[in-house]
Amino acid sequence: SVIQERVPTGCSEVRHYHTQAEQFFYILTGVASMELEGKIFTVSSQQGIHIPAGAKHQLSNQHEGDLVFIVTSTPPSHGDRVELQ
Repeated sequence: SVIQERVPTGCSEVRHYHTQAEQFFYILTGVASMELEGKIFTVSSQQGIHIPAGAKHQLSNQHEGDLVFIVTSTPPSHGDRVELQ
């Protein structure tokens, strides 16, 4: 699946992983902070990051302005998400 998403400043998704789906996040505008297995990566516009299946991760927007990105999941990640506390 290929989805375009927008995350406002100061917002984030819940930390989670996917049992089968691997994902690739490609940043269109803004700057993403991606926590991946305990490490923080800063991903700027026109850059991307690969998330292997089973890897715990959390995307957030800790910068000024909206974060807009495309996330590609294979196989599709719908119903494959396990949320963490």
